[in-house]
Amino acid sequence: MKRLLIGSLIAATVLATGVVQSQAQQKDWKEIRIGTEGAYPPFNNLNAKKELEGFEIDYANALCAKMQVKCTWVVQDWDGIIPALLSNKYDVIVAGMNATDERKKRVDFTSVYTRTPISMAGAKSIASTDVSPDALKGKTIGAQASTIHMNFLEAHYKGSTARGYPTQEEANLDLLNGRLDYIVADRLSLEDFIKGKGKDCCKIVADVKRDPTIHGPGVAMAIRKEDTALRDKLNAAIEASQKDGSLDAIGKKWLGFAPIQ
Repeated sequence: MKRLLIGSLIAATVLATGVVQSQAQQKDWKEIRIGTEGAYPPFNNLNAKKELEGFEIDYANALCAKMQVKCTWVVQDWDGIIPALLSNKYDVIVAGMNATDERKKRVDFTSVYTRTPISMAGAKSIASTDVSPDALKGKTIGAQASTIHMNFLEAHYKGSTARGYPTQEEANLDLLNGRLDYIVADRLSLEDFIKGKGKDCCKIVADVKRDPTIHGPGVAMAIRKEDTALRDKLNAAIEASQKDGSLDAIGKKWLGFAPIQ
């Protein structure tokens, strides 16, 4: 009798799980909540009026129009952005997130929609363009914490001091104020800083060689693993935006060139 009861409970659990997954896949997704950091220009940023703007904001809004769905935005600190997705605070992350193998253990990803160089920035007085681990031994290098850039430093720059920051802006400001020797980030984000607050102090020193195991194939949108219907819907819209040129047009507006490099 006890075995029969246990067997029945297991069967019921499997059935319930299947029903939940089936319901998630069958959801029509007429409304989508989008999570973003709002602190990583030119991809996503809160302007002086506290309004979201940037390449990813315009692009995701364009995809929503293609899919004919209502989209709402939720601003979330970077270090909690995946946990908030998994706890159902929103349905998709659009926040300059690279689709790495490590993140794929927790979430699923859409097709890649941008892939741009990763660079080191430093003081204008730096003469050498060598940013190899050997060349930067003993140097202090900043990066946003819980990002591929911090993971890259920890894996390859063991002879340097890697310092993590809650936001990219905080790392930028420490470079500006001479508390760091270098910072590493997406090249476009660094260029945005150098055109603004960092114009008198800093420059792009050199690009770094991508590590496929750390950097992944590029930036994509993260979703919960069970939301396969949403992933397929987004992928269809991403593909359509590549074919009709709208991805390139929005990229050129905010980034200055086509997003897939």
